[in-house]
Amino acid sequence: MRTISNTEIQEERYSRLRLIPWWDQSKIAACKVLVIGAGALGNEILKNLALLGFSQVVVLDMDRIDESNLSRTILYRSSDIGEFKVNAAAKAYKAISAAAVVQPIIANVTRDCGLGLFAWSDVILAGLDNREARLWINRSAWKTNRPWIDGAIEGINGVARVFLPGVPPCYECTLGEVDWAILDRRMSCNLLGYQEVTEGKIPTTPTIASIIAGIQVQEAVKLIHGLPTLAGKGFVFEGLNHTSYRVEYSKNPDCMSHYTLPEIVKLRLRSGDLSLEQLWRRAKQDLGTDKLTLEFSRDIIHKLTCPHCEHEEDLFVPVGSVSYEAGRCPNDGHMRAVAAVHAYTGNEAFGQRKLSEIGLPPFDIYTVRSDSREIGYLVEGDARTVLGALAGGGT
Repeated sequence: MRTISNTEIQEERYSRLRLIPWWDQSKIAACKVLVIGAGALGNEILKNLALLGFSQVVVLDMDRIDESNLSRTILYRSSDIGEFKVNAAAKAYKAISAAAVVQPIIANVTRDCGLGLFAWSDVILAGLDNREARLWINRSAWKTNRPWIDGAIEGINGVARVFLPGVPPCYECTLGEVDWAILDRRMSCNLLGYQEVTEGKIPTTPTIASIIAGIQVQEAVKLIHGLPTLAGKGFVFEGLNHTSYRVEYSKNPDCMSHYTLPEIVKLRLRSGDLSLEQLWRRAKQDLGTDKLTLEFSRDIIHKLTCPHCEHEEDLFVPVGSVSYEAGRCPNDGHMRAVAAVHAYTGNEAFGQRKLSEIGLPPFDIYTVRSDSREIGYLVEGDARTVLGALAGGGT
């Protein structure tokens, strides 16, 4: 009896997919995918990616598995309760597709993830439960010129949407007054975070997660093959009567998300090896002027100052990571004033701090602007720390 080679076994695995006339399995294998959210939608997204042969995947989530997850997630087991979702999901993904490289990242996407993670990816798939994270992903995807595919579910209803950079409408264009009111409630007027509004306790079923995640991944497959997608549109599924339709979104000419970095320069140094002042001097040399501003990817709380006892506390943490109650003075209980910074101009006292010491995540992008030019500096030396084995492919 003839022995079947490993190559023939691998070929057989995807042979039914290759029967589709336009299908290119090499494009699937080469695609770098960032999956944000490892709950009900994220599980179905990852399952589909694994079955189709996507072999370069980052999965990002900050939560642990609890018993209620087991009724809506195919990748988790009772023995996984208490484990971080991304670790269990990555292990399950490898059990389906042993040749894949899957990097789990335990993080809050709005505070803990550098923009280099978006720049690394070819497509972003999100299964989230709050508007704040979606808005951040939308702005980051536009800035780094990357497409992202959103999914949302509630009860037995759901929607899948595709957003392409440079091609409005985008996610922010779809937000109405109610959406902005909910976003405003997540942050106090002094930039301290109120106790998080729970948007995640949403009734869902595994069936609607399967439907919407299936559409999301199918759109990703079409996107990387150059086929028409739901760009700037949404696919809405209503489960009670099994009706579905497409919705067209309108462009908002005043949308704040519509900005893409014109140029990204990769720095081989790590964020712990480079100070703000050193990066500013590099930018001065590249742009040929000292009239420039080095902007951060997000606002940073520099210090908290009590207006009564004048006690000061240096923090250097992202805005939103300090709770409203933690903003009270430890000496007298008064609410402290917040000093936030979003840039370095060469004059601030904290210029000698390393990039790793100013509250921004590793593998981030710093934007430098002068009157005539803009450059995004990607701290690529952090790639191995963030991406693990996936860093070998570069950004």
